[in-house]
Parts: sequence; structure tokens; C-alpha cells
Amino acid sequence: MPFDIAELPLPGIITIFAICTITIGFAGVRLASVAVKLAERTGMGQIIAGALFVGMSTSLPGSVLSVTTAWQGYTDLAIGNALGGIAAQTTFLAAADIVYRKSNLEHAAASATGLAQATLLVSMLAVPILAYAGPEWMIFHIHPASILLFVIYGFGLSLLAEIRNEPMWHPKKTDVTDEDAKEDDEDIHPESNLRLWSEFLILAGVTAIAGHTIGQSGLAVVEKTGMSETAVGTFLTAVATSLPELVSAIAAVRIGAVNLALGNIIGGNAFDVLFLAASDIAYRDGSIYAAFTDQHLFTIGLVILMTGVLLLGMLNREKRGIGNIGWESVAMLGLYGGSVFYLAG
Repeated sequence: MPFDIAELPLPGIITIFAICTITIGFAGVRLASVAVKLAERTGMGQIIAGALFVGMSTSLPGSVLSVTTAWQGYTDLAIGNALGGIAAQTTFLAAADIVYRKSNLEHAAASATGLAQATLLVSMLAVPILAYAGPEWMIFHIHPASILLFVIYGFGLSLLAEIRNEPMWHPKKTDVTDEDAKEDDEDIHPESNLRLWSEFLILAGVTAIAGHTIGQSGLAVVEKTGMSETAVGTFLTAVATSLPELVSAIAAVRIGAVNLALGNIIGGNAFDVLFLAASDIAYRDGSIYAAFTDQHLFTIGLVILMTGVLLLGMLNREKRGIGNIGWESVAMLGLYGGSVFYLAG
């Protein structure tokens, strides 16, 4: 008989939730280190490696959570977790900015690929809104918007590689602008490719299992406390499953890999939009976009606004701001704090 977390008392559920959260956090630290090495070994650069390696793998807990809960019919938790994770992770950039003391993070990590990545994210975020407002078309129980999201994401990654290899413009370099890893940089890491990839896959697997367990713990919290699925998904499970992004971003800036930190967060956000597409595939009672509520629309609007603020900050490139962090970081902290007050109120 399978183990049911909901049968445990609330303290036991919280204990399992905390253990999985800590497990995800520790795995995220190591994933950042492995991703830096893979970025240099493959020549992809920190921005694209952040999106592919760290962004995808650290997003696995949230992805597994949203898909499994959608499969079980808990749409509010699945949608809230996906969108809440993007909002939390964008705010994590402000935390990384606080840790990085040389200058504002968005100044040091200026690059054409970073701007393109944020633009890709905004484009992807518009698709679920169109799916919600438009007709509920289905192809083999899947909304066409879900297919479109995967197409846009794949096309966006190919554009990122093209922009990195042959950028049509360059940000002005300053004494604190970080240089991305190049293909001809000397490889100083002794580990073999087999070891790096094996460690990467093992850590990704651990975070995926922990993410699924957090999802079941979140459902148990809903059952035990009467909290809404949206609130639990947007703030509780979203933050817990997004912890790898926070930990890996801070770990990256501490070793000076600011482009990896930025690519990790924004790339992870773009991948998180695919949670909705994967959840739509898993959900069997129609289109998951039809299950959007006003709170979900508020959250997706919040994320678009926060990403717009981040884009403006990267273009403005303020070298030092309030408390040695950029105005965009202050704005993102304020926006997220206000959303917590509104949605939890």
C-alpha cells in the first residue's frame, strides 16, 4: 500500500516538507558549481548554461510538483506553484544583488543574451493569457497554446545561441562588467565529462523526487489547515521548490559567475512557464488555462511587470544604487512584498 503523507499529523507533514526543502537547497549549491564547469567545458557560456543546465535542473522540483498535482486534478496548486515560482525566483535576483558587493548585479551581468532571455520570458508569459481569453480549442486533450509554448522555448534557445555567437550589439564594458565564459578559455577543471554529467543527472534526480514529495506535502497542508490551494502553491510550495535558484544564484555570484546567476534565474523562469504546458498535458478535465482565476491572472501580470523592471534595469545599468543594490532590485522586492500582502490577505 503506498505511503500517504496526508495520513501524518501536521508536524510530521511540516517535517517532511522541511527535509525536502533542505535537500533541494543543498543540491542547488552543487548544481551551480557543476554548471559553471559544464559552461566552460561545452563553450556554451554562462547565460545559456544557466538556462539549460541550472535553469532546467533546478526547476525540476517545481515542474514535477505542478505536473503531478495537475494530474490529480488540483489545478489551483499546479498553476499557483508555476506562476508563484517565477515571481519568487525573479525576486531572488534582488537577493543575489545584495550579496554581490562589487556593483549592481544587473550592471556587471550586462549581455545581449541576458536581455534576449528576459524578452523570451515576457513573450512566453503572454501565451497563457491568450489561451485563457481565447477559445478553448483542444488537440488530443491538449490546448494548442501548450504546444506553442514548447515551440517558442525551443526557438528562443536557438536564438540565444545565435545572439551569443554573433551578437549584433554589445553592452559598454566597465571595470566591473563580467566576461562570459568563451569556447577557447582554458579548461582548468580536472573532472571528466562522464563524472560531470553523472553528477549533474544524479543531483537533478534528487531534486525532482524532493519536488514531488513537497507537492504531496502541500496538498496535505491544504487538507489539514483549510488553506487555499492557490495560496499554498503561490507562496509555500513555489518558494520551497524554487530554493535551488536562490541558493545557486547566491553561490554563483560569490564565485564571480554573475552571468550564470542571471541566466539561472531568467532561464529557470522561462522553463517554469513550460510547467503550465506540461500541466495542461497532464490535466485530463479540459484546458488548464480555463481554470485560471483572478489571483492567477494577477500573479502572471505581476511577473510580466517584474521582468519589465528587470529589463529596464539591465538597459539602464546603474553601477551602484540604494544600499549598493540597483533601483530595479528595490522595485522587485517591493512588488513581491505587495503581492504577498494582497494574495494572502
